[in-house]
Amino acid sequence: MPIAAFASLIGVAIVVGISMYNEELNVGIVGIAFAVIIGAIFANMSAAKIMQAWPLDLFMILTGVTFLFGVATTNGTMQKLTSNAIRLAGGNTALIPLILFLLITIITTIGPGNIATFTLMAPMAMAIAERIGMKAFLMSLLIVGAAEGAAFSPIAPTGIISTHFVTQMTPKLAALGQTLGDANALGWKIYFNSMFAQLIANVGGFFLFGGWLWVRQQRNSTLSIDEIAPKPEPLDKMQWMTVACIAVLVLLVILPGISVTKGLFSTTMLNIIGNGKVPNVGAVAFILASLLLLINAGDSKAAIKSMPWSVIIMVGGMGILVDVMDKAGGLKALVNIIASVSNPTTVNGMLAFVTGVISSYSSSSGVVMPMFLPLVPGLVETLGGGSAVAMVSSINVGSHLVNMAPLSLFGAVCVACAGDSEDKGKLFRQLLIWGLSMSVVGAVICYVMFGLLNL
Repeated sequence: MPIAAFASLIGVAIVVGISMYNEELNVGIVGIAFAVIIGAIFANMSAAKIMQAWPLDLFMILTGVTFLFGVATTNGTMQKLTSNAIRLAGGNTALIPLILFLLITIITTIGPGNIATFTLMAPMAMAIAERIGMKAFLMSLLIVGAAEGAAFSPIAPTGIISTHFVTQMTPKLAALGQTLGDANALGWKIYFNSMFAQLIANVGGFFLFGGWLWVRQQRNSTLSIDEIAPKPEPLDKMQWMTVACIAVLVLLVILPGISVTKGLFSTTMLNIIGNGKVPNVGAVAFILASLLLLINAGDSKAAIKSMPWSVIIMVGGMGILVDVMDKAGGLKALVNIIASVSNPTTVNGMLAFVTGVISSYSSSSGVVMPMFLPLVPGLVETLGGGSAVAMVSSINVGSHLVNMAPLSLFGAVCVACAGDSEDKGKLFRQLLIWGLSMSVVGAVICYVMFGLLNL
C-alpha cells in the first residue's frame, strides 16, 4: 500500500475515533485540519486546492431547507399542526401511537428532516406515553423508527446528503455499466428502502415487546383527548402563509419529475428553481423563506439559531477529508479491504454492520455517510458486480438503525424526556442493548433485502 494511501487511512481512522470518543467536538473542523496536513505532506496538495473540495452545492441546499423549516418551527406553525393532528385520535387512545408515527413520518419527509422533527416531537410523544400508560421503551421504538425511516426523503437534510453522493458517483457507475436513471426517482427508492427496513426492525419490535398487548388493553380507555393534547389556538395569517410555502416547496420539487405535470414548467421556471432541467430544493427553499421574512412571518435570527450547523459543518469537513483520502489512494485501499471479505451479495450486510458499529458512537449523517458512500463505485468495480443502489441503501440503513442507542441524540432524548414513573436507568439499558444489537439486525435485514431479494 502506498504511503500516501496508508497515511490517509490512518488520518480518517483517527478522526472517526475522535468522533466516537468525544461527541461534543465537531469533527468536521478536525477533518479539515487533518485533510490539509495529510494532503500537503503525503499527496503534494496545496491547502488552497484542498479547501476547494468543500461541497458547496450540498451546503447551499442544506442551508436553504433547514432555514425554511427553522422559520416554520420558530413561528409556532409546526407545533400547532402537530397538536391538531394528535387530537384526531379523539377518545380512542389506541390510535395515538399510530398518529404519532404517521405525523413524524410526514413531517420528516416534507423537509425538516429526522433531527429537527425528532427534537420537536419527542418531548410531546414521551409525555403522551406517560399519560396513556405506554412504556417509554415502546414509544421510543415508534418515534425513532418513524424519524429515521423517513430521514432519506430527497427533500430532507439526510436524504439530500445521500442524493448528493449518489449524484457524484453516477458518472463512475455509468462507466461500469450501471445506469441509475432519474436522481429524484432514485432518491425516493432509497427513501422507501429505509422506511421498509425501519418498519421491520422498530415497528416489529414495538408489537413483539408489548405494543400489541397495550393496544388490546386500550379498548376500555376513558381518557379525554383534551387531557393529552389541549386544543391549540387557531393558526394565524402568517402561520397559514408558512403552511402554504411548505406545500409549494413539496409541489415544486415533486411535480416537475412527474410525466403528467412536468410539461407545466417552462425552462425559465426551472432555471429559477433549479438548473433548467430539475428543481433544486435549496433554491426553492431560499425563495420561499425570503418571502416569509419579507411579510414578517418569521424571525431570521431565531431560524438561523435553530439550524443544525453542527451536522452541516461535519458533512462539509468530512467531505474534504474523504476527497483527500480519495486522491491519496486511501479510498481504493479501503474498498479492497471490504471487498476482500465480501462478494456482490454479502457486501450489503457487511456495509450495514460496519456502518452500524461506527454510527453507534458517531454521527450517522455527518461522519459515516460521507465516509462510506464514496466507496460504492469502487466496490462495484472491485467485486465485479453488485447493485450500487443496494449498497447505498445498506450504508444508509445500517448507519441509522442503531440510533436508538442512548449514545446517540435520538436515544439520549428519549431517556431525558421519559416520564417520572419510568426507571430511566432501565430505559437507558434497554435502548443501549437495542441500539447496539441493531448493527447485527441491520446487517441481516440488508443482506436479505438488498443482497438476496435485490430490492
